[in-house]
Amino acid sequence: MNHEPSTMNYQPSLNALAMVKTYGLTHIALKVKDIDRSSLFYQKIFGAKEMYKTNDFIQIQTANSRDIIVFEKGNPKFGEVENIVHFGFRLESPDDIEQAILEVKEAGGKIKEHGEFVPGEPYLFFYDPDGYEIELWYEKIPASLSSFQ
Repeated sequence: MNHEPSTMNYQPSLNALAMVKTYGLTHIALKVKDIDRSSLFYQKIFGAKEMYKTNDFIQIQTANSRDIIVFEKGNPKFGEVENIVHFGFRLESPDDIEQAILEVKEAGGKIKEHGEFVPGEPYLFFYDPDGYEIELWYEKIPASLSSFQ
């Protein structure tokens, strides 16, 4: 007898969906060539602060958030970041996109593309020094979804 749950007919209840309460995705760990260079890059662009540092990793926290990025010493292959497409940071103001472009260039990042998803909602995709793709975007949140602010 097969005791494995069938994923084909699984219908979670609303209670099951609300069982685990989190603050959302709060950290990502990235393999990088130079942990100090990566830390400085994110400090310059996002005002991040180092929280922990060893010889093998640095953990930073982005300003005004609970977000953590861990840089682990390794040998990533530029542009071949298997399974990670990109990660993003939502801008507080659409007016900040042009300054962000300048900051990324000044910090040594490479711009992939920028524009607007829809009028008034600008975006920027760029690469950090290890080839990870990062998105900056502004999104107007409808009043009906104000809890996402």
